[in-house]
Amino acid sequence: MKIHNYSAGPCILPQEVFDKSAQAILNFNNSGLSILEISHRSKDFVAVMDEARNLALELLDLKDKGYQALFISGGASMEFLMAPQNLMKINGKAAYLDTGTWANNAIREAKNFGETIVVASSKEENYNWIPKNYTIPTDANYFHCTSNNTIFGTQMKSFPNTSIPVVCDMSSDIFSRVLDFTKFDLIYAGAQKNMGPAGTTLVVVKEEILNKSGRTIPSILDYEKHIKAESMYNTPAVFPIYASLLTMQWLKNLGGIPAIEKINNAKAALLYEEIDRNPLFKGTANSEDRSIMNATFVLEDENHTAIFDKMWKEIGISGLTGHRSVGGYRASMYNALPLESVEVLVDVMKELENKI
Repeated sequence: MKIHNYSAGPCILPQEVFDKSAQAILNFNNSGLSILEISHRSKDFVAVMDEARNLALELLDLKDKGYQALFISGGASMEFLMAPQNLMKINGKAAYLDTGTWANNAIREAKNFGETIVVASSKEENYNWIPKNYTIPTDANYFHCTSNNTIFGTQMKSFPNTSIPVVCDMSSDIFSRVLDFTKFDLIYAGAQKNMGPAGTTLVVVKEEILNKSGRTIPSILDYEKHIKAESMYNTPAVFPIYASLLTMQWLKNLGGIPAIEKINNAKAALLYEEIDRNPLFKGTANSEDRSIMNATFVLEDENHTAIFDKMWKEIGISGLTGHRSVGGYRASMYNALPLESVEVLVDVMKELENKI
């Protein structure tokens, strides 16, 4: 039976990434060694790292525009700490948009480094919408936002124009839609949501914003140190980086971000249309802020939970249960999820309607 993987992370990956990764675990580049055991300083892996960093910039259309791509360990949670440590000046301040759990965690870390202003929050409504028309203080050292909120199923459809550096956590929608990425000065994304297996984090930083904080930054947390070491300051997460490279190669061959955006929009439109049409279901996020990556919805009558759960599990759907903060269901439709899987879910929802 084909499994339709709606897990919010670690994410679904393309089949060819599994195939090539599996081969590399046994014998990487016909070296007789596994990707799991080769030296990160070897010619073979240095080539992987170089291509991964360059391809990330290429896909985001940031090559030769003053940006560096890095692969750093610690997940997005480490970047909650590294961003303010590198960018917030001594006695400075930063502005944050609070749109969910991870944004809130980033705010908590920033408070350790200086004044942290929350310009707007949707917390009182359980983060079911994206605040708009807020004011960003021009004397802040940077503005931080989270582009997609995995738990609550909301996504920023536009980003503010501001004269200060913009930092964005794109962990759950990196490479999924066309944006003007030059609007951002620092982008970070944990691999496990939409790019590869857990264990590495993509960081894309505009070099001109660095070395202005006046702080003494521990070396392992200093973006400049990682740039100078070409993401080899310490032993990198060799396998997750390799699998992320394979995923980026798959995306490039598909036609890049413009091509995948069309597919992602089609998947999201199909599912949201059924959520809105079917009287048994109700979406939890405001319609204008709905995520194309994570659709959150509930049953109008919880008495139907047992039968619906049995139906989608029997058909091979996995990972559909919603986060405890919202309840109900969460369909994570990351880049590698095929339209066929969404069609299967929609058919099950229709079948439930016919049974009730």
